[in-house]
Amino acid sequence: MYPSIRILCLALLAASASALAQPTFESPSPTQGSSTSQKANEMADKGMYKPVEYANAAKPGPAIIVIPGEVKSNNANFAQKFGPNNIADFAELELSKANFKVLERSNLGPLLQEFQLAYNLGDPQGARKYLQKGKMKTTKWVMKFDILKAEQVAQAQSGFSGRPIGALIGIFGGGRGAAAGDVVVSSVETGESTGVWIIGMRWKIIDANTTEQVATGYTEEKMELGAKSTSVMGFSGGESGGLTLDGMVQRLVQKNVWEIDSKYK
Repeated sequence: MYPSIRILCLALLAASASALAQPTFESPSPTQGSSTSQKANEMADKGMYKPVEYANAAKPGPAIIVIPGEVKSNNANFAQKFGPNNIADFAELELSKANFKVLERSNLGPLLQEFQLAYNLGDPQGARKYLQKGKMKTTKWVMKFDILKAEQVAQAQSGFSGRPIGALIGIFGGGRGAAAGDVVVSSVETGESTGVWIIGMRWKIIDANTTEQVATGYTEEKMELGAKSTSVMGFSGGESGGLTLDGMVQRLVQKNVWEIDSKYK
């Protein structure tokens, strides 16, 4: 092959590879690349979505429908943030990755709503009637994910103020050195606070033909939120962060789907 033709081929291959590469985006933040940006990004990376390797993902699962579960927690913040549909959306995503044949709720229309109403009212005969219609005929299981617990169970705080020590330096010390030490120590302020939540999720598998419960399970996870700050001589710094409620719910769904995939496929 002539050198010029070879160079042209290599250039075309490089161009096609770059065209197929996953897109990347730059941050428009004015602090991008700074020390605070690096700290914040390190914390954010720990909370990002991480895919789970499901043990039986190579084995196709049965046709299923995920119906919106219930948020039974009395915590107002959690109830405002999350509705049953949010949890069902996460469950559909993970069950699809585990190779279950998930029937999209949006494609089933009012039929799913009628089935769900009959099931929630304790009418298995009525619920079974809807499962014999349209796309729902192929359904083997109906799955449901409920939040049973979302509560803050622990909180701890600590802090330091240099003012009392600075006052002692001023009393017992003397001269300019003592005065300078008084100013520096008195200006030191530190604080730290941590709160821990426990969030629990239950899952159910319901036989689509009999509407009887096939299996159930429950798992809990701790969610830690923290903040700390320091101030010395007018210079201050602080950090705060933790896993979001969205991230916590998705992790609970992943744990539950892993158990379903491992034991019941």
